[in-house]
Amino acid sequence: MKIVTICGAGIGSSGILKANAERVLAKLDIEADVVAADIGSIASVGDDAQVILTSAEFVEAIGSTFADVIVIQNHFDQAELTEKLQKSLG
Repeated sequence: MKIVTICGAGIGSSGILKANAERVLAKLDIEADVVAADIGSIASVGDDAQVILTSAEFVEAIGSTFADVIVIQNHFDQAELTEKLQKSLG
């Protein structure tokens, strides 16, 4: 499974989301390749992703995708990430 975290530059908030998503996935015992990327590379990086984690401001820029796009309000809130990833991944 592939999860992509998206922000404007691919360094800041996507890096935070990546690290926190990896922690949550480990606790849930779910294996996934988590990749941080910038919004400009979403077409190439996210084409085989099952889940895309991002802020509300980037949802429209993601465009058409087969991935489940999950909007994260607080990038540091592992409870929010846990709830939303469990809902998405079953």
